[in-house]
Parts: sequence; C-alpha cells; structure tokens
Amino acid sequence: MRELRVTIPEGVEFADLRLSLDSDNGRVRFSMAPIAAICEASDLDLAELVDGPQPLVVPLIAAWYRVHVSEGGAPDPVQEDLLEESRLEMEHGGGFAYPPGHA
Repeated sequence: MRELRVTIPEGVEFADLRLSLDSDNGRVRFSMAPIAAICEASDLDLAELVDGPQPLVVPLIAAWYRVHVSEGGAPDPVQEDLLEESRLEMEHGGGFAYPPGHA
C-alpha cells in the first residue's frame, strides 16, 4: 500500500472541490483547482495523481474528507452518498450500485 502525505494549503477548503454527481452517467465531478493547489504545496505531479497508472485522486479526496469531518467540517452530501454506496458494496459483497442520479 502506498502512503501519500499531502499539504492542504492555507485557504483551501474541502467545499472548494464542489463535488457533484453527473445525473447522466453517475460520475463524480469536482473542481481541479484545489487538487492542483494541493499538488503544488505537496510537490506532487498533478498528472500522475489524476491520470497515472494508479490514480490517487479518489483516495486523496476520501482521506481529506475524513480529516475535514474529524476537525468539525460540515458534511458534504455527495461524499456522504459515495461513502454509503461504498459501505453497501462492502456489506453486500460488491457489485452494488445505484443508477445514475439515485445515490
């Protein structure tokens, strides 16, 4: 397992990601600006984080969210839906997914 240590720059907040779900295909959309700022502050290659052989942007967002909430940050409804979907997949042995727009 790879360990990734990042620096969240001053003024960059989880809400800046503006997470949303595309109702046509169920994909998660987010602003790349906060991810780019984190990469710059952490001396990480943005292209590798997002498009590399083992993209780490999703685990980065999930880890950032755990810290965000543990520090009293407001829950994000999209991330909460994704966490619930993941929990249900684990509970039911995988393969569980809501149709697009119905998480």
